[in-house]
Amino acid sequence: MRRRSLPLLPLLALASTPLSAETLRDALAKAYQNNPTLTAQRAAQRANDENVPIARAGGRPVLSTSTGINENLLRGGNSFTTPERQLSASAGVTLPIYQGGRVKYGVRAAETRVEAGLANLRGVEASTFTDVVGAYNNVIRDEAIVALNAQNVRVLETNLRASRDRFEVGDLTRTDVAQSQARLSLARAQLQSAQATLISSRENYVRLVGAPPGTLEQPPALPKLPDSADAAVEIALQDNPNLLAARKVREATDYDVKVARAGRLPQLGATLGQNYFNYLGTLGRGNAAGLGVGQTGTATAIGASINLPIFQGGRVAAQLRQAQELRGQAIEQATGAERQVVAQARSAYAVWRSSLEVIASAEAAVNANKLSLEGVRAENSVGTRTILDILNAEQELLNSQVTLVSARRDAYVAGFSLLAAMGHAEAEDLGLDGGALYDPTVNYRATRGRFNDFARTRAAEPVAASTAAIGAQDATVTRELDPLLESNVDRSPALTTGVDRPRP
Repeated sequence: MRRRSLPLLPLLALASTPLSAETLRDALAKAYQNNPTLTAQRAAQRANDENVPIARAGGRPVLSTSTGINENLLRGGNSFTTPERQLSASAGVTLPIYQGGRVKYGVRAAETRVEAGLANLRGVEASTFTDVVGAYNNVIRDEAIVALNAQNVRVLETNLRASRDRFEVGDLTRTDVAQSQARLSLARAQLQSAQATLISSRENYVRLVGAPPGTLEQPPALPKLPDSADAAVEIALQDNPNLLAARKVREATDYDVKVARAGRLPQLGATLGQNYFNYLGTLGRGNAAGLGVGQTGTATAIGASINLPIFQGGRVAAQLRQAQELRGQAIEQATGAERQVVAQARSAYAVWRSSLEVIASAEAAVNANKLSLEGVRAENSVGTRTILDILNAEQELLNSQVTLVSARRDAYVAGFSLLAAMGHAEAEDLGLDGGALYDPTVNYRATRGRFNDFARTRAAEPVAASTAAIGAQDATVTRELDPLLESNVDRSPALTTGVDRPRP
């Protein structure tokens, strides 16, 4: 069972949006049901569950039967003791009594690896959700960047028209027009690049979620995150699923060493057998002396066996050394996983905090650049600023707007990555809709005690749907820009008329 040190409200439980919009909660729910990486890991865990009954089978009775018929083509002179044919059948039960602990420790190793697999599945959930959150926010960011670049192109087209009009009346030079033309061409190239990035982000969204993004709502606020990197690391060391899985694998290798050591110990078993033979009337055929000789018979045998290994060619010692080295590997891998978790938590915390600072600075820069652009345009109208000053001011505004939307994306994704590092970004944390959550322990409870060799098995069937039938994504943007990003100087009189500046 999972142990939580930091109680959290479901991350997305309070999100509510119009039915026509796609929410982050919707996207995560679709990925939870339809992401092939996640569904494949569930299948891998079900396969891992089977290692427990496989290990237990080594300590259970074995029942076997055999039947055969022989035709003696060449017989010696005494046909009385050599029948022409013989039918035989046997059935026996072998019961392992003691195997040096091989079965006991093998079962414990398998059970521990099941626990490790459950933690791995949690880790894949968190990783998948982190990818979906990133893809969701990438689409929102890139839609905003496309809209900003499209807005910039419209502004520069207006600039160019105004520059040409003023050139016609002798108010500007050909150089001013060329500068406007060059900046517009560059803006169109940037728009095309932004559109390609948006298409790529939407296609990645389809890959992860299994459906096109549509109109995405802004993601809900994240829950309260730790106040320091050290606090985040403390929680991560307790709850991170990848670290818990590495620790369980390390624990399982201790049982593997004991299994290997059991190869040196004696083995004790018991057997019970029943034999039947039938000479089919061919024993002593044609020999009067053979009259009255039984043509059929049965025999029952019970016995015990002990196997005491003395010399096995060094195989057991090699297996033991191998198990010890694999345990050493697991110990080092657990240490590596711990380092990775510490670095991931600290890095995500640093990026999150930094992005919050960038957001504040970028918001201030956007507001300042709007005022600056408006002032530069006004100053240009009275001849104290050049067209190049206007173009530079517009570019600075665009750059600050792009920085802002990118920082918002980075802050949200880093915050969610921090939750994932702390082990708090899985399905039960997110309050997902769409039916009951997948419980991997259901299959394990149904599997661990099975012993029927003829039980019906379920054929593998696809779970995640193909996305080949989903149409190619485009760069169409219908989302309205955030009011903070919307420029309030796009229709300045200096741009629309271009003739209100008095001629020198």
